[in-house]
Amino acid sequence: MTIAHRVEDYMMQYGVQYDVVTHPRSGSSAETAELAQVPGDRLAKSVVLQDEDGYLMAVLPSTRHVRLGQLSQKMNRHFRLATEEEIGALFKDCERGAIPPLGSAYGIDTIIDDSLAQQPEIYFEAGDHERLIRVSREQFMRLMEEAGHGRFGHHGGVITYHA
Repeated sequence: MTIAHRVEDYMMQYGVQYDVVTHPRSGSSAETAELAQVPGDRLAKSVVLQDEDGYLMAVLPSTRHVRLGQLSQKMNRHFRLATEEEIGALFKDCERGAIPPLGSAYGIDTIIDDSLAQQPEIYFEAGDHERLIRVSREQFMRLMEEAGHGRFGHHGGVITYHA
């Protein structure tokens, strides 16, 4: 598989310059970071959430986790993790488990953890388990201009959210 069509079109629409980093097939974000020799804090992962109002993509470093209850409370919503079947239906041009963090390209509201904006470059899934996209922080933030932002990822600690 190559770069997902929607991802490639979305990056072209924004005039984003990027590199493709290939790596041996991986099964998790931690393994991807290791195999691609990428710092985990620079590898953006996507967590697709769902509630009665629809879907939300939470984008955060692969080294962090979403505190679902706290994010739900801060956003005054009642999220649950989307099922594999729901994710497959939303991301038809991607392999299962290789979801790019570009929710807007798929019509999904997105929130990004502020800690990604501190990284000089960001890597993210291209739509398969063997390729990453590498962009500068500025290019990534351009792609995320429609996203909400906040601190919701944790190694531990408190979250905040800004619309």
